Amino acid sequence: MKILGIETSCDETAAAVVEDGTTILSSVVASQAAVHHPYGGVVPELASRKHIESILPVVNQSLSDAGLNPKDLDGVAVTRGPGLVGALLVGFCFAKSFAYALNIPWVGVDHLKGHLNSVFLEPPTPPFPFVALLASGGHTAIYHVVSHLQAECMGQTLDDAAGEAFDKVAKMLGLGYPGGRVVSEFAEKGNPNAVKFLKAYHDKNSFNFSFSGIKTAVSRYIQSHQERYQDQIADIAAAFQKSVVDVLTYQIIRAAKEKQCFHIALVGGVAANRNLRMRVGEEAVRNNFRLYLPSMALCGDNAAMIAALGYQCLKSANGPIGDISDDVYSRGNRSI
Repeated sequence: MKILGIETSCDETAAAVVEDGTTILSSVVASQAAVHHPYGGVVPELASRKHIESILPVVNQSLSDAGLNPKDLDGVAVTRGPGLVGALLVGFCFAKSFAYALNIPWVGVDHLKGHLNSVFLEPPTPPFPFVALLASGGHTAIYHVVSHLQAECMGQTLDDAAGEAFDKVAKMLGLGYPGGRVVSEFAEKGNPNAVKFLKAYHDKNSFNFSFSGIKTAVSRYIQSHQERYQDQIADIAAAFQKSVVDVLTYQIIRAAKEKQCFHIALVGGVAANRNLRMRVGEEAVRNNFRLYLPSMALCGDNAAMIAALGYQCLKSANGPIGDISDDVYSRGNRSI
């Protein structure tokens, strides 16, 4: 089955063709980073307008790269949520119309579940069940994944997501948007012990996260050191990153121990952070766990993961199939 995937949940317009849920025939991502950079974050109205401009060229490019025409497709998968409603509607309405015109099945899928399936697009792939940390600009959660279509949320952020905290700290430091990459680059030049920030634990007895406190701590430090914080940007970035990475690492390892699960995965945009990948890798070796990491291109929002999940839905007798009355949603559920 050749599935066209479409992803427009935030500020990337993406389309991909994936065969049988594992083989990427094409993957195209049109970034809007330059559009949102002056504002230090995503502007929903601008994101929606840019998706409208980009959706058709991106889909056409993905088909061309795969060497296919629309009639070669067996189905369409599109992100239904969670995300920015206006942005989601662009891809969702396009996918409905596209599939209807070709008289092929389509399905709206969960963006977070798509990230969990990104580890199946490259070898080695994890066996079920496994524990996954999903960390991105809009979401931070730990899942016990029991199948391609089912996962239990063990804990999630109660306020800011990890990626959102990176973006906001980058804005405070005047480093621009998107913030994850630039904060990480500055952190590599800094001393993580030069500035002391408390670890962002919400409750060590639960698997929930809270990153608003560390964000506020950075803001207060900057305000109280106005005369010299510009000379400490690398150290502040390193200390902030260490605080976040320590918590993420601690929680995924603890979750795997609780579930007695020896296979763990990192997914989502923050999974591209080199320090996080290294730290979780070290702890995985120390605890005799096997760690699965998507390549950098599959960590961020992409349509290949949506197509892979769509394949699982369309081939399953119990999987969801799209209906013309279906709509998008902005927030996710604890169990997906």
